[in-house]
Amino acid sequence: MKLDKVLVIGAGIGGLTVAIALRRKGFAVDMIERDPEWGIYGVGITQQFNVIRAMASLDLLDAYLEQAQGFDRTTLFGPDGSLMTSFETPRLAGPDCPSNAGVRRSDFQKVLGSRALELGAKLRLGVTAERFDEDGEGVDVTFSDGITGRYDIVIGADGIFSQTRRLIMPDAPEPRYTGQWVWRYNLPHQVSPDEFQIFHGPCNAGLVPLARGMTYVFILSEEEPGFRLAVEGSAEQMRRRAVKAAPQIRDAVEQVVDDAGVVGRPLEVVFLDGPWHKGRVVLLGDAVHASTPHLGQGAGMAIEDAIVLTQELEKTADAEMAFRTYRERRFERVNFIVENSIRIGDAQMRKIPPVNVGEISGKMMGMMAQPI
Repeated sequence: MKLDKVLVIGAGIGGLTVAIALRRKGFAVDMIERDPEWGIYGVGITQQFNVIRAMASLDLLDAYLEQAQGFDRTTLFGPDGSLMTSFETPRLAGPDCPSNAGVRRSDFQKVLGSRALELGAKLRLGVTAERFDEDGEGVDVTFSDGITGRYDIVIGADGIFSQTRRLIMPDAPEPRYTGQWVWRYNLPHQVSPDEFQIFHGPCNAGLVPLARGMTYVFILSEEEPGFRLAVEGSAEQMRRRAVKAAPQIRDAVEQVVDDAGVVGRPLEVVFLDGPWHKGRVVLLGDAVHASTPHLGQGAGMAIEDAIVLTQELEKTADAEMAFRTYRERRFERVNFIVENSIRIGDAQMRKIPPVNVGEISGKMMGMMAQPI
């Protein structure tokens, strides 16, 4: 498909990945990002083997692994901290590359952002798209700073509260709160450098190895709608949430002492089961299928979206057809992740009967190992 210029709205994981993928195919890309500081919190993120494979396909693996801690093993523990099971996952990027990795979000954004700019994507910060005027051949975009621009297509990668989605689909469902929060913190030492540790029980939690000798700890809690977290006292709040956790987690969160280092967020979800585009404006990532972290695939789904969308734009002559085929290729995969992530969380909150997390995770891993 001939594209003279593409606009990508949002310079997070999904937006940067699609910008990289498009520039590698020679398409001109403009990016805009609402945040004038282009900031992101520095806590960790777990990325599984399908993400490692995706980084390799984008020629980003070496730069990525310089900032990440690779590991192959996942170990599950019971409420009392006893070992339940341990397993290794496949090395999809090759025998010399790890299966999974833990990385600080801020480091990952630097890797993606640096490569997108190196490849020639243009970025404007502190800017939003306020209006789209489409004539069948392209989209005239009016920006918040008064500037206008014309683009062949527009890609909305602006997150769960996507302004792009609201502009093109004003009747689309709004994000909803699930009832859980996730609390995150980077510990200054590595609990285990070669495995992801998951703890089940009244307080579900995990420990993820990061680069530079750090560990990312997360815990889940139930909070009333409207709960707000102030920065002051947030470390103590996180420690309180872990009182019923396994002993290993209780020991770990004793090191949660810096209020500024705590990141607590409500788990909110949205899923569009109808079209993912309108005319020449298309959505990807959390803008169309925001999930909870229970299966660890939120960022992975956005990254895969970016790759598949670029593939379809390259090989399909018509934008509408490319957008429809992109959705068809992605729908089953992301629907499984969203539905089952929510099911696991609902079971943890006793909203539904218990679910077999091991069985769900096994199906997820089998699906993610398949080509995108």
